[in-house]
Amino acid sequence: MGGPPPAYKIDADGTLSPRWYDVKAWGKRVWAGVIAGIVIIIIIVVVVAVVVSKKNKYPDYSKLTYSLSETYSGSTFFDQFDYFTGYDPSAGFVHYVDSSVAAQYNLTYASSSSAIMRVDTSVTSTTVPNASTGRFSVRITSKKQYGLNNLFVFDVKHTPIGCGTWPALWLSDPANWPTNGEIDIMEAVNVVSDAQNQMTLHTSSGCSMSVKRKETGKSLQSSCVNTTNSNAGCGVDAGTSTFGSSFNSAGGGVMAMELRSAGIRMWQFGRSNIPSDVTAGSPDPSTWGEATADFPNTDCNIGNHFRNQSIIANIDLCGSWAGTQSVYSQTCSGTCEDQVANNNTAFTNAYWEFGTFKVYSAST
Repeated sequence: MGGPPPAYKIDADGTLSPRWYDVKAWGKRVWAGVIAGIVIIIIIVVVVAVVVSKKNKYPDYSKLTYSLSETYSGSTFFDQFDYFTGYDPSAGFVHYVDSSVAAQYNLTYASSSSAIMRVDTSVTSTTVPNASTGRFSVRITSKKQYGLNNLFVFDVKHTPIGCGTWPALWLSDPANWPTNGEIDIMEAVNVVSDAQNQMTLHTSSGCSMSVKRKETGKSLQSSCVNTTNSNAGCGVDAGTSTFGSSFNSAGGGVMAMELRSAGIRMWQFGRSNIPSDVTAGSPDPSTWGEATADFPNTDCNIGNHFRNQSIIANIDLCGSWAGTQSVYSQTCSGTCEDQVANNNTAFTNAYWEFGTFKVYSAST
């Protein structure tokens, strides 16, 4: 016998289907599918890379050198503010009064060391005037407005306490809200003892805090946009005893807010923990450590969203937050409007006491 036996084959030559990895045998449809798959994979990789990069991105809060530009203090503290007297935009059960009525009812007054603004405690539902449609209170707005590259230092000695109260220390351009933004530095509602101060931004569309942040407070919401979450804003809980009885009994503290293109940062310092550079009048935020609340510019153009900011302080009553029954009943009994109209002596501790407000500016 000569030579090896013939190869064993199940199928004859030319009848086998091409193997999947034989690219020479691929048709147009297969090639189109392969290319589409590669494009999809590339898009996914790019999107993931962008998202990861954005999550890890963080602005440059490099040191700025600040110099004093404005001081609100002493017996003339209120001279640098206008008294708001219009309809309360927050639908409060309140009558904001002008400076003359405030003086008549002793709602605002200042000395060399403190400025007081309070809710009226004299008017009842049956006196003339009465509180049947709301109680007298005060809302002041600084005559000067501010933009980027400013550092605000507020000495706060006492925060308002009482069911039905909605006090706030904030900055905004009320005539152009929410376009020009709102910065809430101190805010709480229906405080009967201790509470958590809430630091919040409110903006028009295009501002989110779902990004890397460096803060000691607890983030509450990520969207700052006024049309989301019932205008809750992107708030940060400053921590326990940062508003109310314990804060007040410890002598209050200092609030600092830095407004710059890199972001907005806020610090809350207890009276015994105020940085020495603040006390010395040469504040340097780069030495203070992590802020209580950090709002970086990663997904929010600070310069576009925050313009012409006035300093505002007020004590609202009831309204769209404090007066909502589900909120009011968390710490208080009855209804908010009944409390405000009929319990005048319940507002004895419903007052702000401020020391000096200072504004520092940085040259760019």
